[in-house]
Amino acid sequence: MKKLAPLFFIGLTLIGLIMLLIGCQENADSSVSPQTGVGGSMARFAITGNTLYIVSKESLEVYDIANAGNPVKAQKKDMNVGIETIFPYQNHLFIGANDGMYIYNNSNPNNPSFVTKYTHIQSCDPVVVQGQYAYVTLRSGVACRLGNTFSSLDVVDVSNKSQPVMVSTQAMTSPYGLGVSGNKLFVCEGENGFKVMDITEPRNPVLKHHFEDLPSYDVIVRNNNLIITGEKGLFQYRYDNSDNVEFLSKIPVL
Repeated sequence: MKKLAPLFFIGLTLIGLIMLLIGCQENADSSVSPQTGVGGSMARFAITGNTLYIVSKESLEVYDIANAGNPVKAQKKDMNVGIETIFPYQNHLFIGANDGMYIYNNSNPNNPSFVTKYTHIQSCDPVVVQGQYAYVTLRSGVACRLGNTFSSLDVVDVSNKSQPVMVSTQAMTSPYGLGVSGNKLFVCEGENGFKVMDITEPRNPVLKHHFEDLPSYDVIVRNNNLIITGEKGLFQYRYDNSDNVEFLSKIPVL
């Protein structure tokens, strides 16, 4: 079963890409938006306006996709090893790495500029951002975080992009991807389920629901819908402002 997990990472990536491309079409006639589409927190690509960003293990690649049939490579930014994820938010790119979170300003979409790096203990590092706060999961017991360390959910104040500051942290079991929308934070805990957290107070996430029978690796949040991937398949849920979470559909592992 565990061997099938990468297939669902790929599946969620493809769904995220489709959603990104749909968003790109919907905004084709508008000015460049801070974030055109929505992907999972463990995605290695992102689209803002007419620009596609792809992170590899050691670099950030930038493509101009104004002509979707003929994308043009605009830049390649060399970075340190261990680059993992990318999340665009309000003219900035938040890039998760083994040893921290890189922040780039993409006001000039084809040539993003490095702002700063928030450093933490070496770890797997998905990140999402809302308002002035970034939410980062750090997972122990894996190649990117060896030794006697613990898993955690960190909240980082990024109101000053040049000087991010951690404002709170709490222990987690085995966090993977996460998503954020309004006053809710969604955290995937791998084999240990899926958590819904209240962030009415953004600095202090509070656990509201723990779906222990829903192994999860990453989540896409869009229009009160959740698309969750895990070992048991691909799931869709709907949630509301009253903390109700309703199951919609499932594509199971065959």
